[in-house]
Amino acid sequence: MSTQQFTLDDLKRILIEGAGAEETVDLDGDILDADFEHLGYESLALLETGGRIEREYGITLDDDVLSESNTPRALIDAVNGQLGGGSSQAAA
Repeated sequence: MSTQQFTLDDLKRILIEGAGAEETVDLDGDILDADFEHLGYESLALLETGGRIEREYGITLDDDVLSESNTPRALIDAVNGQLGGGSSQAAA
């Protein structure tokens, strides 16, 4: 049985669907360790993103996970921890 994995591409898609993308930010660049605020996503956008992830992947993310995941890598790792998948090292 294969394990579902949440990738950077999944996160970018959900971010854009939920909150759009800043014109000045290149989400196709090296963003894994960039702060979400630097990428143009503040707390409300991340709450929306978290809700979309929960609905799409059938998991529950604690509020602490969303508030403490300041980078895409941290959020991807947290989601994969809930899914039982690997880390963002293999995700892209």
